[in-house]
Amino acid sequence: MELQNKVIIPNGGEAVLAEYKEQLVKEYQNNPFSESLPPILTKEETIDRLAVYPPFHEEERLLDGHVRFHLIQRLFQYFQPLGIHLDLESRISRLIRQGYLARNPFKPEYARSLQEGHQMVLRGNIELTSNEVFRTTSSGLTILGASGLGKTTAINRILGMLPQVIVHSNYKGNKFSMYQLVWLKLDLPFDGSIKGLCLDFFRKVDDLLGTTYYKKFGSARQPIASMQPAMATIATNYGLGLLCIDEIQHLSTAKSQGSEKMLNFFVTLMNMFALPIVLIGTNKSMNVLQSQFRQARRGSGQGDMVWERMNRGELSWDLFVEGMWDFQWTRKPTPLTQELKDVLYDECQGITDIAVKIYAMSQVRAISTGKEEITASLIRKVAKENFRLVQPMILALKNGDIKKIAQYEDLRPIEIDAFLNEEFSSISMNQKIKELQQAKKKQEKTWKDNIKEQSILKLIELDIEPAKAKLYVESVMVDSDQELDVKRIVKEAFKLSIGADEGSFPKTAKTKKAEPTNKSDLRVIVAEGKGMGLSAHESLKEKDIIKTIENDFFRVG
Repeated sequence: MELQNKVIIPNGGEAVLAEYKEQLVKEYQNNPFSESLPPILTKEETIDRLAVYPPFHEEERLLDGHVRFHLIQRLFQYFQPLGIHLDLESRISRLIRQGYLARNPFKPEYARSLQEGHQMVLRGNIELTSNEVFRTTSSGLTILGASGLGKTTAINRILGMLPQVIVHSNYKGNKFSMYQLVWLKLDLPFDGSIKGLCLDFFRKVDDLLGTTYYKKFGSARQPIASMQPAMATIATNYGLGLLCIDEIQHLSTAKSQGSEKMLNFFVTLMNMFALPIVLIGTNKSMNVLQSQFRQARRGSGQGDMVWERMNRGELSWDLFVEGMWDFQWTRKPTPLTQELKDVLYDECQGITDIAVKIYAMSQVRAISTGKEEITASLIRKVAKENFRLVQPMILALKNGDIKKIAQYEDLRPIEIDAFLNEEFSSISMNQKIKELQQAKKKQEKTWKDNIKEQSILKLIELDIEPAKAKLYVESVMVDSDQELDVKRIVKEAFKLSIGADEGSFPKTAKTKKAEPTNKSDLRVIVAEGKGMGLSAHESLKEKDIIKTIENDFFRVG
């Protein structure tokens, strides 16, 4: 999406200048935080801005295999908006705008919240039950689903349509100098620690705004109790519109009561600071979401979002596969049939990450083996050989085995790099061998052409017409089962020329040539001599047919 008036702020980061738009919703009016956001999108606009169809050209199929390996990587850019994405975009849009209702920088309550936050930082603690500053309008949203369904990708695409930092300077004639942080996305540390989350928060804010909060609040000596109020105050100071926390299932590894403390902290951010929070995690997260956090979200109207895998035959699955199938770099493009669609579903069970990787890896295998065609058997073979780690999970999903599915709270990610490296190595070696073979054949051809040319020139010197000389030499070279040698070729070709004069030369180059039988024939003697570079006189003289005067008249005895 084309954002309004981009600027570079002092730390080198990118932001946009605030452009205030008239709000159709009355509650959003007269609030610079809400009025500077992009317009509320229609479903058609959302689809248009979310969709990613990577570049593809038919002629790319003609490129060498090792080049097409790189082109296949474009598949991982493919993003087809579905109904669930439209729902999520609408929820995110409402969350941010509703969160700003109680945070208008031109109202006294906002100034009091800044002062209260400053006092908490000085005290080094946060009052988890305090709710005096705001009548909160914020809400929370939890997105749960197995790995590989595209939760993180979807939230990144949706947040990417929004400016992250907006620069304010003047609002309706009033001086208003402020950076607005529209959204921030963090990954919960693997150990589920509050401290790790706070440190990541400080780092991200510093990277975006050029501040020094990590240096100020992130030292090892700083207690967690003082990090939390600092984090809350920073969120308020910069009008943070939405905080997204991914990998929430890591709360299950938190130390004693760590998950409860973390969730209480999130509740405080929502209730006390009117900050909307989105939690994203796998099904494993359900075990750690305490009733307190559920209760805090219950009145918000946003609720939970359970991200299910696509079902066979449903419109979303067909739309996803049909869109993906257009990106095919094999030499023999394969139309998408119902059989191929069913086989792909059998092997991925509606999990988009696995579907894309199977499709990409099938293309790579088709190219590396020289088959250059995607078939049902190839898809099954690739899935069986390269997706062994997830096969038990896929089988459990395929059979609908609830007990076994429960054992796999999360699906392991499929690493495609090792597969690509192996296949690339294979095709590179095959390509190298092919190039060497072609070079050798070219070298051999050049050598044969050189011998052929020399032989023809020798025959022309022996007064044989060029066209006939070429015919005789080619005939000898085709029939020869000995090592090629110019002298021998000229000799045999000259014999053919004599046979042609007598009408016995074969009509085709591959017909076996007739051999002269009379070795005392002067023509044969002369021909043999010419083949050895001798003149007719020298040839006859060597056979003692021409005698010298000295031999006839001055012979002794």
